[in-house]
Amino acid sequence: MPISPQAYRPEAKLLDLGDGFFDPVAPADFPETRTRFRNDRAAAQIGVDTLTDDEWTRHFGRFEPLPGTLPQPVALRYHGHQFRNYNPDLGDGRGFTFAQMRDDRGRLMDLGTKGSGQTPWSRAGDGRLTLKGGVREILATELLEALNVPTSRTLSLIETGEELQRGDEPSPTRSAVLVRLNHSHVRIGSFQRLAYHRDEAALRKLVGYTLRNLYDEDSDDPVRLLGLVVGRTARLAARYMAAGFVHGVLNSDNINVTGESFDYGPWRFAPTWDPAFTAAYFDHQGLYAFGRQPEAIHWDVMQLAVALRQIAESDPLVAALDQFGPRYQSEVTEAILWRLGVRPRDPDTDRDLVQATERALRTSGVGIDRFFFDAFGGDLPGTYDEPWAEVRAALASYEPRKDRSHPYWSGEPCSMLIDEVEAIWVPIAEHDDWTALNAKVAVIRGMSQALAD
Repeated sequence: MPISPQAYRPEAKLLDLGDGFFDPVAPADFPETRTRFRNDRAAAQIGVDTLTDDEWTRHFGRFEPLPGTLPQPVALRYHGHQFRNYNPDLGDGRGFTFAQMRDDRGRLMDLGTKGSGQTPWSRAGDGRLTLKGGVREILATELLEALNVPTSRTLSLIETGEELQRGDEPSPTRSAVLVRLNHSHVRIGSFQRLAYHRDEAALRKLVGYTLRNLYDEDSDDPVRLLGLVVGRTARLAARYMAAGFVHGVLNSDNINVTGESFDYGPWRFAPTWDPAFTAAYFDHQGLYAFGRQPEAIHWDVMQLAVALRQIAESDPLVAALDQFGPRYQSEVTEAILWRLGVRPRDPDTDRDLVQATERALRTSGVGIDRFFFDAFGGDLPGTYDEPWAEVRAALASYEPRKDRSHPYWSGEPCSMLIDEVEAIWVPIAEHDDWTALNAKVAVIRGMSQALAD
């Protein structure tokens, strides 16, 4: 197979944990495998961009093992709080991890799936993914990556030729299998499961695995791990806010210990800075509303601290956990300044600008993407009158971090509201026309170039 010998660096570190952490599984035997999305940009970072089309479908649709990595797929075991209710009956139910490798930054990466068939943890589910769900995940991951949010990337989407029955989509609907590239699928819920079973030896083993393989630290210290997770998850919460993104289901089994967003179900981008805006129709209490996401992620990290209490003293764990608030405030300031396209000045001045921006967005009802497009570089147009006077005055003292010479700035802001998601799906569903999706991905990647440092 034409894998790039310089870029492809396979690993199988997950096997070091042993059988108690996962179950070997077999992929579903799909009627067909038809590639619908191939992310060669992400593939190049792990050395698989040179695969032929046939090899691509064999490895990412039939799941023939990649050389030098896991000999067969494994479904990970975990527990988790789902909408604050503990569920010990969880695990990979429609996905698995089937390969590990180093990326071009030297990070250990997982290739995981969604829609690859039933596992011991499927319960009553069919283990499948709708094609529409796969299209939605492409759009979410592409835009989040462009907006500087730590996220999994959609590597591949392959249509599989089955008809699925779903209560939330017109059925029968088309099926697909998705492959995501992620910096670990070790979740907070992975630790919760071991604490639930009071398996201290396994907890210590998972702490060591995480620190050495995911943080490059030669340590087995659970307090150190918690401190690192606090920092990464505070950054994730902050960048969700700056992006105007609502994940929808921030359960503890959906938060990984590297602070990377993944597993996109009922996500939304908020049209305006509305703290009460929700993504999931079943989130009746607004637990995971836009403005409550930092609180939700902090609560999940608290559950990691509770799990680690079995192998560490409480006081240092509490001290590490208490850093979430200050880290979040620092991270959200940095994230919003990045999106404003200006260079930081000093902490107090930067914080004042960010707070003024949040107030004006909340009270004015101006679209989030519209505002950040217009304000990029610090020169707010004259059409922004009250309540933008404070923001305009504050921005005047900032230097731009990048100019507006990229062609993106001569057009309109790139958004991804729910109506557009549906509009992109309709021609695929009705005419098998992928033009709108491909065009949107191209626009998003253009915006990414315009925003990038």
